[in-house]
Amino acid sequence: MNTIFRKSMLSVAGLAFAGGVFAGPIAAHANPATDAKPVAAVQTAVSKPQGDQSHISLNGEQTANAKAIIAATKKAGLPERAAVISIATSLQESKLENLGHLGDMNDHDSLGLFQQRPSSGWGTPEQITNPEYSTTAFLKGLKQVDGWQDMPLTQAAQTVQVSAYPDAYAQWEQQATDLVTQHWNS
Repeated sequence: MNTIFRKSMLSVAGLAFAGGVFAGPIAAHANPATDAKPVAAVQTAVSKPQGDQSHISLNGEQTANAKAIIAATKKAGLPERAAVISIATSLQESKLENLGHLGDMNDHDSLGLFQQRPSSGWGTPEQITNPEYSTTAFLKGLKQVDGWQDMPLTQAAQTVQVSAYPDAYAQWEQQATDLVTQHWNS
């Protein structure tokens, strides 16, 4: 590979990593939205699911976690689209399971519904494993993404999460949309 090209790619990767390291603490201390307006439809032309879609059957705990994400989104005054992005992110990161430390299978010190890291400033392990807190922290990060409402779900989620698999969020958009449609008004 061309040395200049390789160095450029490493620089971009470094910036992406730095953005993720700093997004945690910044996101955790941002001010909540105060005047967000609800939208009429969960999906827009931009938010039509991209690519092949995955679907899992949810147990009671996973459904309760999806409802907790929706409740935290409403409490933050954000629209349904924010809940769709949040649930799709959680489906990718934890399959909507509030994960504690997984021993040797753990990705660093990642915990909770969104696999947030205490060492990156997302909060304490107790906070991160609280569905309302972790959702609120994710939403604070999302609100810092300019134009998140109009960008593809996977791009919005990736900008907050800085995952090694940036396109993986897209596969959960339809199931997340269905969950928000089913539980938003319940």
